[in-house]
Amino acid sequence: MAGEALALIMALASEATGTRLVQFGLASLGVQWVSLATLCIVYLLRRPLARLPPLALAWVCLGFLLCMTLLVASAAWSVLQASTSAVEGRTSFVLRMLAIAVIVGFMMLLTYQNYWHARQLAVLAKQLELEALQARIRPHFLFNTLNTGAALVHQRPEEAERLLLDLSDLFRAALAGPREISLADELSLVRRYLEIEGLRFGPRLRVEWRLPEALPTLVIPALSIQPLVENAIRHGVEPAAAGGDVSVEVVEAEGVVQITVGNALPATPVRPTAGHQVGLSSVRARVQAMTQGRGSVETQAKDGRYTATLRLPMP
Repeated sequence: MAGEALALIMALASEATGTRLVQFGLASLGVQWVSLATLCIVYLLRRPLARLPPLALAWVCLGFLLCMTLLVASAAWSVLQASTSAVEGRTSFVLRMLAIAVIVGFMMLLTYQNYWHARQLAVLAKQLELEALQARIRPHFLFNTLNTGAALVHQRPEEAERLLLDLSDLFRAALAGPREISLADELSLVRRYLEIEGLRFGPRLRVEWRLPEALPTLVIPALSIQPLVENAIRHGVEPAAAGGDVSVEVVEAEGVVQITVGNALPATPVRPTAGHQVGLSSVRARVQAMTQGRGSVETQAKDGRYTATLRLPMP
């Protein structure tokens, strides 16, 4: 469409009013040949070009456009010279076509640069948003864990060493900021967190693991399953006098890995708190950012159980 618009402008700008339709057809043919030839070269060289930085790639494509314009303009001048004698000199004709290509190419280059800078700003804004969400969930998670550790040190000092080791691993993951780790490493952090909470709640906390023999090899945002488990304990186990159960299930089917964290709902409904929403929002935002919108986090309360399901596409 841009090429046809350029051909129309060239035809309307011509001094010869009687042949504008013919000039439009010739200009349209030339513009399409230049465009298609440039696209073909870019497609054939797509593998080496993919290794270039985006702005360098734009300049290379501009060079291809000028080269194709030079070849097509030279061929067009030869055809027009053979069909009519009213053709300007070869050099002036080719230079005029190159000048038009340079102007159009630089306009496209500036447009692409503006688009690229806008995209970079959007990515930066999304990253800052994710870091803000991570910063909001981090103190809540750390303070809860520290309170648990303080209570256990007074009640059962013989288990303090194991508590501190688990706490160290969790702190390292929480303070590292937004990053991606393997599913196995994330589940290992979840186990450490459940060990700490198991020391706190004792038999009131019952954990059920349903994992495949071989875990899927994929990466997920760090501390993306742990907040779901923390919410399950906070809203399903802590309010109940008899405690409750927490289940963690990993299933792989049709190129999608589904991680489900569930807990039994207490007999007395518990009103959700802001901390619950912050943790869930952080996980959802980070998963969608990592998977370009293909992943999801869904929650459901049904048949006396609350479940949070995290779905991630396989690479």
